[in-house]
Amino acid sequence: MAEKPKWVIEKERAKRASAAETVWLFGLHAVRDALENPAREKLRLILTPNAAEKLKDAVAISEMTPEINDPRRFRAPIDAGSVHQGAALEVRPLNWGRLEDVAIGGEGPARLVLLDRVTDPHNVGAILRSAEVFGARAVIGTRHHAAPETGALAKTASGALERQPYLRERNLADTIRALQAMGYLVLGLDGEAEQTLEEALEGKRDRPVALVLGAEGPGLRAKTKDSVDQLVRIDFVGAFGSLNVSNAAAVALYAARPPRP
Repeated sequence: MAEKPKWVIEKERAKRASAAETVWLFGLHAVRDALENPAREKLRLILTPNAAEKLKDAVAISEMTPEINDPRRFRAPIDAGSVHQGAALEVRPLNWGRLEDVAIGGEGPARLVLLDRVTDPHNVGAILRSAEVFGARAVIGTRHHAAPETGALAKTASGALERQPYLRERNLADTIRALQAMGYLVLGLDGEAEQTLEEALEGKRDRPVALVLGAEGPGLRAKTKDSVDQLVRIDFVGAFGSLNVSNAAAVALYAARPPRP
């Protein structure tokens, strides 16, 4: 029997590792929403007596049996500095399906957020919250050089991680091309761009739109800039203006909102 090629072996190994991966969520909001999410595979729940009382309804929904720990001896394997509020839950990462599953269909013109090497979990968590508030279909990062699901990301997202699709695709340029083939207008946020976001969307708000944001400092990579349909900027009132990436995402989503039906 012929041996499998090396790339096939490595792909299978990566798939097994991904299947075995778990995440520890912490904090009352993040744990409550995960417990109440039927799509989330839940493995182990550690609570203090006080947190168990606050989460009793969510625990009942999950049908889990929590391990009760003394607050002074909280044994969940999370960073000692984590503000866990007496609640920690081990889970498997969510599977939101394929890009086309979230990008196509639904009511009204879709809005997506694409992230180019945004690695800070707190920024991504905040972006997920904004995406949920403003009705984005999904937030999309890359498999490498992007924030994975972590307890810090989930806590910052304050429950949005359970409801807002967060996909991580292999290659951002390929993802942009795939969205363009689906009819998306793909706009890259760049402070040096000539046109504002509102100007670029004039007469095009009925189209599906993907907003691409880069990491603070480096911004969008050259390849990403070459891939988008147009570079746009957020218009500031003063001569100087800057926003961190999570605030920029919130402002851009509001500015790019589709027309009311």
